Amino acid sequence: MNLAAPLADGEQVVVAARGGAGASGGGEPGSPLSLNTATAEQLDALPGVGPVTAQKILDWRSAHGPFTAIDELLEVDGIGEKTLADMAARLTL
Repeated sequence: MNLAAPLADGEQVVVAARGGAGASGGGEPGSPLSLNTATAEQLDALPGVGPVTAQKILDWRSAHGPFTAIDELLEVDGIGEKTLADMAARLTL
């Protein structure tokens, strides 16, 4: 994005969040998903995670606060070593 570009009245400028997914929980396809800001729908798209597990992740986050390590997902009911290994590379804090 050209930060010095002149703008016209009524023109819309879309600015990506700094850090991509980490700042917004979304980001570009293929970019890491923020475990601390992701929605149920975003978590549901991870390998090995369905709607029930996505909600359990959100419930854990509500009860314990932000994740401080990706490995804390092992404390979420329904997530084991294999599931964690399948999705860890797609997550960030």
